[in-house]
Amino acid sequence: MKKLKLLMCVIALMSFSAAALDRSKIADSVENVTPILNGQVAPKATLQTVDGDPVSLKALTMQKPTILIFYRGGWCPYCNRQLAGLKDIEGKLGELGYQILAISPETPAQLQAQKLQTKFTVKLYSDAELETISGFGIGYYIEDEKRTMYKSKWDIDLTSEKSSGTAVLPAPAVFILDQKGMVKFNYVNPDTKTRISSELLYQAAKLSL
Repeated sequence: MKKLKLLMCVIALMSFSAAALDRSKIADSVENVTPILNGQVAPKATLQTVDGDPVSLKALTMQKPTILIFYRGGWCPYCNRQLAGLKDIEGKLGELGYQILAISPETPAQLQAQKLQTKFTVKLYSDAELETISGFGIGYYIEDEKRTMYKSKWDIDLTSEKSSGTAVLPAPAVFILDQKGMVKFNYVNPDTKTRISSELLYQAAKLSL
């Protein structure tokens, strides 16, 4: 248990940010994102269901303790592997009283197609307006050259920031919130191929109650 708590402290330090930073600003790279910290309150933001219906993040998270998973999209194999792995702990998290929400910059239509193709054990929400992603301080710009490559090589349409027209993705991240919206745990890794393990997430969820 002592080792787990120490590991959680190390992970918390991976937020690598100072309280005075403007966390709503989109970063120029994944290494420079400035996620909100443990003890801070989740931003006010509106999401969309896979059917396109608007819903406030606050309304969702006030219902029960929440595990928020930010992922790049259904095209990302590392994200899909992470979501699929949650089936191993979903029942145990439910017993603890948690709900699991997965947030992506993909549009409701993209998520709907993804929902039809894959059996997910979490609730999917669209943040195509980038309100939640920027509010949590985990959004970063994608260079035009890379965006073009995503489209030409894999037919992936990335979501753009309306003000600049530049593509934005979220750093892979997990936040655990209480019913007041306070962050109890966060994991943000600039290595876009790395995800928190299901077992570590479960242990973090237990300690966050």
